[in-house]
Amino acid sequence: MFLRLWYIFLQIWIIAAVLTLLFLSQRYWYRRAERFADRRSPALRRVIRGAIVLSLLLIIFAVLNGLLGRHRPLRHSSTLAEIVGLWMASSLAAYVAIRAVHLWEWLWRRGRALFARGRKSQAGRSAAAREPVNLSRRYFFQTASIVAGAAPFLAFAYGFADERWRFEVRESELPVVNLPPVLAGMRIVQLSDIHVGSFMPIAQVRRAVGMANELNADLAVVTGDFLTGSGDPIEECIAELSHLRAPLGVWGCNGNHEIYAGAEALAAELFRKNGMTLLRQEQSELRWNGQPLNLIGVDYQRQRAASGEKLVMLQGVERLVRPGMPNILLSHNPNSFPRAAELGIQVSLAGHTHGGQVTVEILDHRFSPAEFITPYVAGLYCRPLGSPSSVSDAELRVSTAAHAPLHSSWIYVNRGLGTIGTPVRLGVPPEITLHTLRRTI
Repeated sequence: MFLRLWYIFLQIWIIAAVLTLLFLSQRYWYRRAERFADRRSPALRRVIRGAIVLSLLLIIFAVLNGLLGRHRPLRHSSTLAEIVGLWMASSLAAYVAIRAVHLWEWLWRRGRALFARGRKSQAGRSAAAREPVNLSRRYFFQTASIVAGAAPFLAFAYGFADERWRFEVRESELPVVNLPPVLAGMRIVQLSDIHVGSFMPIAQVRRAVGMANELNADLAVVTGDFLTGSGDPIEECIAELSHLRAPLGVWGCNGNHEIYAGAEALAAELFRKNGMTLLRQEQSELRWNGQPLNLIGVDYQRQRAASGEKLVMLQGVERLVRPGMPNILLSHNPNSFPRAAELGIQVSLAGHTHGGQVTVEILDHRFSPAEFITPYVAGLYCRPLGSPSSVSDAELRVSTAAHAPLHSSWIYVNRGLGTIGTPVRLGVPPEITLHTLRRTI
């Protein structure tokens, strides 16, 4: 009971903190706009204030339109949602950056004041009191505030207009121990996290499918999050995905947004109607060059119950694993990987993280928001095959390919195509992955 209350309290606290930051950021920018209007002529002041009120109404309408799901009045309009999403994210980031500069300035002043009070002699204190204001320092902090406020708007504008549409084809090699020679070189194309809807038009899904078909893969997989919310056109999305071409067919699994939209069963039915297969705690034995290959697919794997209790991931999947042949798991959540390795599954394909969607590089280290939810942010990771899921990657010291043991289980985390929250990608362009199976002895 205590654990459940603590978990609920933590969720409420996080939501409240985010909403408070959003409110403070909007209040800050609208107050700046009001002060700007006050210095103008009465006619221009009325125009500016009218624009402020209109923008507030549009933000409220866009938020309500998104919350109404399938009942929203503007179901296929993306422009308003994109503009509001871009504004909310960039204004929040700029506000936090400016406040960080203000905190830095406050700490500097407090430090200097404490240092001055610590001087022993009255002459020293008097000298400190008579010290003139350092104008260069004041201008430095003013300039730092301006740069901190402008940089997020410029960066997010670039991520909105360019990088989120720069689909990249990335190639990876998946080493499989004792892979039958006839399966070596088999190619799998993976799409993930499409999030069709306000930020991802059908035309862009069609473009990604065309790029995937140019790779001439033997198997095509889609690892969840076909939509974002209940009002998004999942039927059109899956119809476009049905144009994927691969000799072994098109296979998929559900993501967490199918749960939020109540569309897990619908997605599976749409896959079936369009000649594809969505696996829900199921497996299918495929054959390539006469050799069997076991493909497993699961719905989104939750790590905790609503009560906050930690769940065992991939429950019941033991019966789906086929010894004596390669096993490939489609699981949207990469945090199921330790359990998959424990079960003897050689390859896992996942998505969910978007690679963090926005990354920041500081002192040669890349920081990603996805690091708060998973150690598997993007790309290829490994664990010893059969290793206990209770043992962390840090304890195993083999989470990278450079330290991989011979008998390894591998996961590839696809950065996805779409976006959520804000229609922006920075340092994490959308991805179409071509995997090639390689034999290890």
